Amino acid sequence: MPGLILAAPSSGAGKTTVTLGLLRALRDRGTPVRGAKSGPDYIDPRFHEAASGAPCPNLDAWAMAPETIGGLAAGPGLLLIEGAMGLFDGAPPDGRGAGADLARMLSLPVILIVDAARMAQSVAPLVAGFAGHDPDVRVAGVILNRVGSARHEAMLRRACPLPVLGSVPRDAQLVTPSRHLGLVQAEEHSDLDAFLTHAGRVMADHVDLDALAGHAAPLPDAPPPRIDPPAQRIALARDAAFAFAYPHLLDGWHRAGAEIRTFSPLADDPAPAADLVLLPGGYPELHAGRIAANGTFLASLRDRPVFGECGGYMVMGDGVVDADGHRHAMAGLLRLETSFAARRLHLGYRRAWAETGPMGGCWAAHEFHYATVTREEGAPLFTQVTDAEGTALAPAGLRQGAASGSFLHLITRS
Repeated sequence: MPGLILAAPSSGAGKTTVTLGLLRALRDRGTPVRGAKSGPDYIDPRFHEAASGAPCPNLDAWAMAPETIGGLAAGPGLLLIEGAMGLFDGAPPDGRGAGADLARMLSLPVILIVDAARMAQSVAPLVAGFAGHDPDVRVAGVILNRVGSARHEAMLRRACPLPVLGSVPRDAQLVTPSRHLGLVQAEEHSDLDAFLTHAGRVMADHVDLDALAGHAAPLPDAPPPRIDPPAQRIALARDAAFAFAYPHLLDGWHRAGAEIRTFSPLADDPAPAADLVLLPGGYPELHAGRIAANGTFLASLRDRPVFGECGGYMVMGDGVVDADGHRHAMAGLLRLETSFAARRLHLGYRRAWAETGPMGGCWAAHEFHYATVTREEGAPLFTQVTDAEGTALAPAGLRQGAASGSFLHLITRS
């Protein structure tokens, strides 16, 4: 089936909103459609799923092999892949992992979403520059976003050197709430379906959907990846506090024969019987008091194998201090104290090696959090860690008995 890359010159151009509107508009007209997200993003894919009604994988050109990306991209219906940041923006030093890399790997054309709110004829050199920058990345057309008036649109269309597939007007209703890691999660959006319905109508009225679909190119016919699971039976925490689990890992483990059972720590569910309890990342700091009071959940983690990532790692520690400075006791599986009273951004791709544990081996991973570590004592989980440029970093995470975890979000074994 065919696909397209939806990219922009920079962050903040409205890619996510335009992508969501297009997914809903195409779905509403009966076109089989699905979304994918470039890079290590947990939040946007859940909005894609709500808009299209189809699963949304992450396609990470930094962390994943081309055959993995091909297998995850394959499937029924038109695939709209939303880029991250600007079209050619990726990890240092050379921009690897950019949306442009996906365009090359999958031989897909790019539709450039341009925030035209503060320009007119200057759209010409901007679009021409992106279209001519790399002969292996074909920019096939443009969607003008945040256009102010019919006169403004006419100036932009006359100047644009590539086909204009749509002109989306400024609209105060096309804004979604955000917090420090990005958009508020889809399940927390107070009236998500109304927002998506409105976005779909706007795109249907202002974008030539037939012309857009006509630019799509065939995707490779590749099987979905099978991924060796960390255990045969996995108990997965899943709710608003523990939502950051990559679907490609869960699906790959399931295809390899693993059984995955979900439970809700916020509902004080005990972790079900399993060979491994997995606590993914999310926003536990927003629910720290509730988690601390959920004794059934916390007690169910003791004396059994538990692995935590980022927010899940913090919950495995002794305590979490929230943004107001209040400390909340956590599971006490690891000698770890974290705080959001003084936030500090930690961001970037990582390669990490664990000598032991359920996630042993070498991994491509990503780190993105604002927590400050005030105490971290014990044996590290990942004894060798480098950043995207190959610079050695300090060991990461902790392991103690059957408990282990770190702030790293694991993407693929490398």
